[in-house]
Amino acid sequence: MTRTLIAALIAATSLTTTAIAAPDTYVLDASHSQIVFSYNHLGYSTTYGMFSGFEGEIAFDQEDPAASSVSVSMPAQSMLTGWEGRFQHFMSDDFFGADDAELISFTSTGIEVTGENTALITGDLTINEVTKSVVLDAVLNQTGTHPMAQKDWAGFNATTTLIRSDFNLGQFAPHVSDEVEVMISIEASKAE
Repeated sequence: MTRTLIAALIAATSLTTTAIAAPDTYVLDASHSQIVFSYNHLGYSTTYGMFSGFEGEIAFDQEDPAASSVSVSMPAQSMLTGWEGRFQHFMSDDFFGADDAELISFTSTGIEVTGENTALITGDLTINEVTKSVVLDAVLNQTGTHPMAQKDWAGFNATTTLIRSDFNLGQFAPHVSDEVEVMISIEASKAE
């Protein structure tokens, strides 16, 4: 009787632990995480810019990906344009009017799993002090042990389209496209 009771308690404890297991925390690898954006310039070219070196955290639940979450932020002035004049114009009052403290942030509010390695991640994007809900079309590239760091690692890609005028950044639209294509690629290491 005692053995049966102990076995039942162990089984119940195991089930309880499994049921309430929290997602694992992953920290973005700033050196291998980028956000690339592009827009049509007057019909003549596609212009690109990038953010890199930003910080963020993913609560990743491999057993129940819908229970995962992501939070990322970066200074607006960390934008890379490839041309100093364009960067200065973007940081001017025509667009961001950004100082050193101006942050761009994304915090997920829900995840809809759409396939074995795909999901739609809905979240609040704050740019230029305006917050709008956006949806990222995300792909889990890979999880595993990083061959050099010897730590658990995960990699994701995502895409979305933003309307820049939604964030009070609509100067020169529609001649310079109001739609901005965004491509995201991130790596993250499991927190210790």
